[in-house]
Amino acid sequence: MTRTDRLYALVEELRAVAPRPRSARWLADRFEVSSRTIERDVSALQQGGVPIWAEPGRTGGYCLDTAHTLAPLGFSVDEALAVTVALGAMGTSPFRDSARSALRKVVAVTNDQSVQETAHLAARIHLLGEEDANEAPLGIAEALRTGQVLRISYSDREGAATVRDVEPMGFVGKGSTWYLIAWCRLRDGLRAFRSDRILRAEPLSERPPRRTLHAEDLGIVEGRLRAIGLGGDSA
Repeated sequence: MTRTDRLYALVEELRAVAPRPRSARWLADRFEVSSRTIERDVSALQQGGVPIWAEPGRTGGYCLDTAHTLAPLGFSVDEALAVTVALGAMGTSPFRDSARSALRKVVAVTNDQSVQETAHLAARIHLLGEEDANEAPLGIAEALRTGQVLRISYSDREGAATVRDVEPMGFVGKGSTWYLIAWCRLRDGLRAFRSDRILRAEPLSERPPRRTLHAEDLGIVEGRLRAIGLGGDSA
């Protein structure tokens, strides 16, 4: 059994008995490795974002929080390549850290041979763009999820900077450029902020009622704005 296969099986074993724990010794016997190897495997999974924790005591061991994780998926080479390319295109987006974490998880649940083949194919695919392109500040994507007001320092096209509080409503992506769509309290209106011109973003504790974003609010021709859905197609 390869290490990738063992990591996959380890998560599935903990998932099967959750919320009960499995001791390192039990897992070592199950996978015919040392307890130290199990400890390293668990550490690698934790660093990859898998919610595993250690429960102390004689009857303790490792537990998996199934409420905050999806079951591992098996990807074909074509699927792994598509996900790799899509996540790679997020390099300067507000979602880049989550994209990198997601890519590590794709690798963790894909067998070694498929990973090697995917890497070989991915090396043949290139994205046009500047190597030193400005990255969107971390935290603005999280503020959309949590509904928090953001205090941003924003530079306009002439380079003049202003500080303003905004209510995040969504994002619009065009090529490699991303815009934060938000209600600007300074201007008392809807505004689109280029994410690479947001110099700093500080989430505040306030969580106002969420505002709904419509294509017509942005002055975009009907049919030109595509929402991202989870059904495999854009809505």
